[in-house]
Amino acid sequence: MTFSILVQDAETGAIGGAAATGSLCVGGWVLRGRLGAGMSASQGAAPSTFWGEEVLDEMEGGLDAGGAVAKVTQADPGRDWRQLSALDTTGRGAAFTGAHNTERMASHGFDSGIAAGNMLARDEVVTELAAGYSGADGALSDRLLTALRAAEAAGSDSRGLLSAALLVLHPDHPPLTLRVDFHESDPIGALAELHRRATTGDYADWARQVPVANDRRRILD
Repeated sequence: MTFSILVQDAETGAIGGAAATGSLCVGGWVLRGRLGAGMSASQGAAPSTFWGEEVLDEMEGGLDAGGAVAKVTQADPGRDWRQLSALDTTGRGAAFTGAHNTERMASHGFDSGIAAGNMLARDEVVTELAAGYSGADGALSDRLLTALRAAEAAGSDSRGLLSAALLVLHPDHPPLTLRVDFHESDPIGALAELHRRATTGDYADWARQVPVANDRRRILD
């Protein structure tokens, strides 16, 4: 019911993810992240939000993405209705797709990233999702938005889209967690507009004073 992408920017130490779906509230259901652990996307016909947190715990505890995904999914008797992807702090990705998810289902690993989806119009949606990110310029968040548009153009969720979300964690910046929980015509466009407003102007100026991972006591001078 969803397509998602998880990435690492090795130059800045930032990690991020983006997702879109033909249902509601994709950000709250799908995307999780933690500096020092990695990123996760838990989705599918009957997604488990527990999976998203548990796989982060396993990666923070020392397992790579593949080992963490295997440990979390093997323990769940409902795994055939779920899909999980994860990206660890080294940029290695892994994915699991249960057999009872709705066709079409696919996952695709690429340099410092992993893309996955189910209920897709075409298998190529996830490869175009990855290609859209890899071929884009600009900040990590801008590249993730470009990736969502590329996946939409490649076929998208087979039902169309109703919600979209973006999550970026950076050691020197506040978390950027943006969600469009419902938009009848263009949730990715609404997400892009929310992103513009959140990263420019007074809001962006205010955000520069809040504590961050590399400076937990930061304030304005």
